[in-house]
Amino acid sequence: MGFFDKLRAELIDIIEWIDDSRHTLVWRFPRYRNQIKHGAQLIVRPGQMAVFVHRGELADVFEPGHYKLTTDNLPILSTLQGWKYGFDSPFKSEVYFVSTRQITDLKWGTPNPIMMRDADFGPIRLRAFGTYVLKATEPRALLKELVGTDGEFETDEVTELMRSMISTSLADILGESNIAALDLAGKYRDLSDQLRTHVAERIDDEYGLDIPQLFIVNISLPEEVEKAIDTRSSMGVIGDMGRYQQFQMGKAMLAAADNPSGGGAAEGMGLGMGFAMANQMVNAPGFQGQAGMSAPPPPPGGGVWHVSSNGSSEGPYTAQQIMQGLAAGQVPANAYAWTQGMPAWSPINEIPQFSAPTPPPPPPAN
Repeated sequence: MGFFDKLRAELIDIIEWIDDSRHTLVWRFPRYRNQIKHGAQLIVRPGQMAVFVHRGELADVFEPGHYKLTTDNLPILSTLQGWKYGFDSPFKSEVYFVSTRQITDLKWGTPNPIMMRDADFGPIRLRAFGTYVLKATEPRALLKELVGTDGEFETDEVTELMRSMISTSLADILGESNIAALDLAGKYRDLSDQLRTHVAERIDDEYGLDIPQLFIVNISLPEEVEKAIDTRSSMGVIGDMGRYQQFQMGKAMLAAADNPSGGGAAEGMGLGMGFAMANQMVNAPGFQGQAGMSAPPPPPGGGVWHVSSNGSSEGPYTAQQIMQGLAAGQVPANAYAWTQGMPAWSPINEIPQFSAPTPPPPPPAN
């Protein structure tokens, strides 16, 4: 500090703090060599408290008001200084102003998920965030435990501590309450009150702070669990899955019919969907066909056949498919075949149905 700063400090006899910040909890009044003149004026505005500190020891505390510093209103400092009959010269003391107004725009959140056991989902992870209000209530404890010798103490220096306390307290409350995850949204107010009380009990006496208000804005589940809940809710809204599938197929058929550019592919898709819907309707419980309706006849071609070659069996095939396979060389001539009614496998070339007919003799030459 230069000469002019020293001179200005000696001439100024008003000690005050014009608080133009929103997040400053403690501010130390700057004075050259901490010298305060006899009869100096102390102004403590609403929402503030002033604390005198002499050689590391907490002395007098002043509530909001306008004071003239004498031995009458500095009893503790007078004892520490050894003033028995008053004083008429500058004395050394540090003056700290503490903001006691509420700081409202503070946020908290869980840095890591909170593990808990849920009755519906089993072990799950929860995240939460919200807002809280912080206020200094006991300047002595605040200066002793947190501020120390700092010339200025901001809320940023204590928010990390507050977030840790809130997260730990929330984990304890959720673990003891055993509230189902799906019911947490209806308990935000009760949980917020419990959480505020739990945290306030840990910081009021130890740090001289209070939390007048604390709110839980949201408690969220992991993304994959939320998707599962959405799927489950959708299934509950849909109701009968069979009817829903029929409805979707009907919509797809109408869309395919309205699309003239689909060509044969659209027609085939519509035909396939039609068969699928018919199959679902036939297999649906309570379906009754027309009276006297019999099973459809077997396909033409002599029933179904099984073909064995090199120890492996394939089929079933129709007789026409086997004839095509023989002609194309896909079915060996020495293979075996069997169909229902035959006592055992027979060589395929000995079965009249598959043996090549003997051509008639050629016509005589002219």
